[in-house]
Amino acid sequence: MDVRVIIYDLVADVAVLVSCCILVVLFGIQHIGTHRISFLFAPIVLFWLLCNSSIGVYNLVTFNPGIIGALSPYYIYHFFRVSGRDGWISLGGVLLCITGSEAMYADLGHFSKNSIKIAFTCLVYPSLVLGYIGQAAYLSKNLEDVDHGFFHSIPKPIFWPVFITAMLVSIVGSQAVITATFSIVKQCQTLGFVPWVKVVHTSSTIHGQIYIPEVNWIMFVLSLSVTVGFQSTIEIGNAYGIAVIVVMLVTTFLTTLVIAVVWQRSTLLACLFFCIFGSIEALYLSSALFKVKQGGWVSLVLAGVIMSIMYVWHYGTIKKYEFDLQNKVSMKWLLTLGPSLGIVRVPGIGLIYTELVTGVPAIFSHFVTNLPAFHQILVFVCMKSVPVPFVPPNERYLVGRVGSKDYRMYRCVVRSGYKDTYGNDDSEFENQLIYNLSEFIQTEGSAPWVQSSSEMSLDGRMTVMGTLSGNFDSNISLPLSGSARALPAHSSTNSLESSMGVTSPNIIRKRQVHFNISKSDDETDPEIRQELTDLMDAKEAGIAYVMGHSYVKAKRSSSWLKTFAINFVYSFLHRNCREPSTALHIPHMSLIQVGMVYYV
Repeated sequence: MDVRVIIYDLVADVAVLVSCCILVVLFGIQHIGTHRISFLFAPIVLFWLLCNSSIGVYNLVTFNPGIIGALSPYYIYHFFRVSGRDGWISLGGVLLCITGSEAMYADLGHFSKNSIKIAFTCLVYPSLVLGYIGQAAYLSKNLEDVDHGFFHSIPKPIFWPVFITAMLVSIVGSQAVITATFSIVKQCQTLGFVPWVKVVHTSSTIHGQIYIPEVNWIMFVLSLSVTVGFQSTIEIGNAYGIAVIVVMLVTTFLTTLVIAVVWQRSTLLACLFFCIFGSIEALYLSSALFKVKQGGWVSLVLAGVIMSIMYVWHYGTIKKYEFDLQNKVSMKWLLTLGPSLGIVRVPGIGLIYTELVTGVPAIFSHFVTNLPAFHQILVFVCMKSVPVPFVPPNERYLVGRVGSKDYRMYRCVVRSGYKDTYGNDDSEFENQLIYNLSEFIQTEGSAPWVQSSSEMSLDGRMTVMGTLSGNFDSNISLPLSGSARALPAHSSTNSLESSMGVTSPNIIRKRQVHFNISKSDDETDPEIRQELTDLMDAKEAGIAYVMGHSYVKAKRSSSWLKTFAINFVYSFLHRNCREPSTALHIPHMSLIQVGMVYYV
């Protein structure tokens, strides 16, 4: 909109059209990733800060050098004493001068504390102060230009270079917000606060470079609607100001909890911190609320809608989990059926996905009740997210036994952090699963705490297992003692092999992995050898993935609000979100979905 400072006959519709075109291009290129042009971001911002400071010094020297005295804290008191209530209300506009500082703590994920302190103290803060002082000096002699003070204060010979730089900096800032939104949504998805969405990694080297199509186009539609609807930077600025100060207040509140709970400092110190910083932010917020009618309502409405969606999804997910807990199959009843579980055991491995870390999920009993047959090897797989960024590979898999050895039932808990990603190929997960099961079987045989096979343990103890290295040999031998080791292709083995393709992020061609059982150890327990043989035989027969296809409904006795939230909002989100089987890269040809109705 500020281009009209120079081109006076440019109508508002044309300016809005230009803004919309920029938005179309900006959101349209997100799928290619920003790693190809991100090297330009730092020089653009650096040049912009130097422009600000240089123009500020020029205006300060040219128009009113004495105005530098406004840096004295005395004028804060003088300003409020003279302006009174109007001065307090004007704080809502001052918020736009401090935007960006609310997210400065997030830079700790990429830079050290000292680098942030040095950059802000030596470059950012002086540039901003000189820029605003220069504008004040210019406006003190040109009060009629107060509506677009910055662009009016730019010397005419350099207006267009500075204007283009300002446009580029705006695009860089917008890109930062878009990228941050992708990261936040992905982390919220992992923690179970938003529905499943498609996450695309746009870079093979930079882990954090992701693209979420659904979020990208939702933001595009919202940005376009706000731009066309308001057609002015004033209302957009008011909406942005309220969002910024609310983020600051929430961050202060959470930091207070960190001081008291995480750092374990005194409660008095935490309260003192909140009172000092919270009171300043509350003052700004009270002023910004006067801008609600002038565009600020947009931020409040969007925040309310997004929070409602997150709450309903999390509430429905928790209720569904509680239903699984209350309706899980009794282990004692299951084990009384004997090793065959009262059904026909067919060759192969059945992976039953469940949210439960103990017990047997209701979908299993529902399945075998209607189709009394299942695979000879049963593995209950639980994908668990933990509140840490990354889980080390050697701590990712927890493996345990369900029942005695005759049942051939296992449990595998796969832990991941909120920044971890699931493999893009199901065969990679299958490799890891077979490797960890075989390692568990061997480790269990030599562990002193393991009960004998004749003892009917209900739900065996879980053991942390390491993961298969990405640089493994094409032949993996299971020597029945210790860790798996690589054997050359010409080794003399009695092989029960399973060939699977493995795709790593940097390798396109699939590699074949062969699991072998070696004869080299004659002292191996026959039961362990037989169990490993059964595992290899089952792998040869194939792997099937069993997942629940749930329909969540509110109980008839539920309130109208709960009924609306579950039957309409949660059901709509569940129908339109990404399928868990797709998100986990489960092959459709091997997928079995078991439909169940959950009354919560």
